Amino acid sequence: MTESANIKTDSPRAWLLAARPKTLSGAAVPVMIGVALAFVDSRHGGGSFSWVAAVLCLLFAFIMQIDANFINDYFDYTAGADDAATRLGPRRACAQGWVKLDSMKQAIVLTTVAACVVGLPLVWFGGLEMILIGLLCVVFCFLYTTHLSYLGFGDLLVVVFFGIVPVCITYYVQLHTCTLQVVVASIACGLVIDGLLLINNFRDRDVDRAVGKMTLVVRMGSETSLWTYFGVGVVACVLGLVFWQNGHLLAFLLPMAYLVLHVFTFLKIRHINRGKALNSCLGETARNIFVYGVAVVAGLLLS
Repeated sequence: MTESANIKTDSPRAWLLAARPKTLSGAAVPVMIGVALAFVDSRHGGGSFSWVAAVLCLLFAFIMQIDANFINDYFDYTAGADDAATRLGPRRACAQGWVKLDSMKQAIVLTTVAACVVGLPLVWFGGLEMILIGLLCVVFCFLYTTHLSYLGFGDLLVVVFFGIVPVCITYYVQLHTCTLQVVVASIACGLVIDGLLLINNFRDRDVDRAVGKMTLVVRMGSETSLWTYFGVGVVACVLGLVFWQNGHLLAFLLPMAYLVLHVFTFLKIRHINRGKALNSCLGETARNIFVYGVAVVAGLLLS
């Protein structure tokens, strides 16, 4: 029997697959870095630190990631960009019939509301501006899949909403300020996580081109995209010099372990070049992102 036949429609297993729990590391890493930066600075007289606010930031990031996965699953399928017969990546719930379209629409509403409910208490820690930040996260969560990813803006949004926004806002709700070190660290984090989108779009470049999804990879071409994947990791580590300049040498040195893994994954992508075999590189990239996050956090705390 096929995997699809073993999964009952709208079953807990179907929803678990639709939520894509493996993607949660990408949501966790920027919050981890923001929390570590705030914790270290608070211990050096920068202000008080709240673990409640830290947990709320992490929960908001997790729920928004699941929400984004549901939205992506639903709208890519209805737009014809997620055909089960031509898909190269991991199977999607709507395309496989694991989750009904009406059920997915209801889940999108519920997860969006849940994110807002979890994020609302952050107003107590960060002020009314947290409402605007939350609304922007929700709006661009929808715009990414429905419009902006088709126009090649996906990578920019990853840097902003998986780097700058979560790292800086996580820091801001703790200490009510944002330093140059935090901003640079947030950009580096966004670049690292963008590697996941780049390899995903590199694998899907032929299918995306056929359906008119003009991702950055489709626009740049294969060779330039490969070197862009390589470059985001290198630039992120170079930006890590900001940690050294602020007395956190280990936060600069430890992520070199990530860079080594990143180079090996780049060489593997270059060798495979196309097809479903690139899914192993997608998994390696997710692993590398987590290694980067742990390395930066460990470096900050140990320094």
